Amino acid sequence: MNTTLAPAAKPVKARHTRWRVFRRSLRKNWDLYLLITPVIAYFLIFEYFPMYGVQIAFKNFIAAKGIWGSQWTGIDHFKRFFESYYFWRLIKNTLGISLYQLLIGFPIPLLLALLINEVGNKHFKRIVQTVTYAPHFLSTVVMVGLIFMFLSPQYGIVNHIIVFFGGKPISFLTEPGWFKTIYVFSGVWQGMGWSSIIYLAALAGIDPTLHEAARVDGANRLQRIWHVNLPGIMPTVVILLILNVGHIMGVGFEKIYLMQNNLNIESSDVISTYVYTRGIVGAQYSFSAAVGLFNSVINFILLVLVNRFAKRVNETSLW
Repeated sequence: MNTTLAPAAKPVKARHTRWRVFRRSLRKNWDLYLLITPVIAYFLIFEYFPMYGVQIAFKNFIAAKGIWGSQWTGIDHFKRFFESYYFWRLIKNTLGISLYQLLIGFPIPLLLALLINEVGNKHFKRIVQTVTYAPHFLSTVVMVGLIFMFLSPQYGIVNHIIVFFGGKPISFLTEPGWFKTIYVFSGVWQGMGWSSIIYLAALAGIDPTLHEAARVDGANRLQRIWHVNLPGIMPTVVILLILNVGHIMGVGFEKIYLMQNNLNIESSDVISTYVYTRGIVGAQYSFSAAVGLFNSVINFILLVLVNRFAKRVNETSLW
């Protein structure tokens, strides 16, 4: 009799124990829990409660009838998206831009942080940091305006240089083949300084005695970077890589939409712009909600898979 009840009693006892520990911690650290309450409230109100509206992806939503009054359609909107002409083009463009951005944009801030960390002159180091950080504070509209100015076929400085060396002007923003490169490299220029801050903070936490020991062993600067700095910040690199891969289907909307036109739409049409044109402009709320939900689910799956892979390989993960 006792042996049959013992296994069931253990989880109950463990739950009671955890609850007592939590109550004791709540009484002891009530001020800390009070400080975190606004953060929890923010996520509940603005991140979790709006998920209630996701159900319109499975309905034929009509604003006059409301969410509950709209007709249930199941996965019809998802089928429509999967069978549409634009499906593979959207997937190809979204993945193409994201992977291109990850391949080019992820290692450059790391390389920049390693180079800045090796600068001995403090004044020059601050100048370099300020110059590389500054583009981050440009708004997206200003950034796209600069791109149009620099790449203009008639007045752009890039085409003036091409003509100076005997070439012909290129209409960069109307040729689909150039769109991904312009988007990625302009984003790298704008964000590499700001993204390097996390790596610089991680490099500052490396024990200086490791570098001293490496110098005693005869290691040069490059060897110390490879064998001391990189292993020291590798957990940070892995965490940021996981976060980047988790947003691989979430290509930003504003910049792409501002750079998009009828001539380059073959390469610039991504899921986020498609959701906007169908949902906001075309008032197809249920269909656009289904497309956005599909995108979010894929991002979530990628985040979980990459996190699990990183945990097995490097024993570093988000959870």
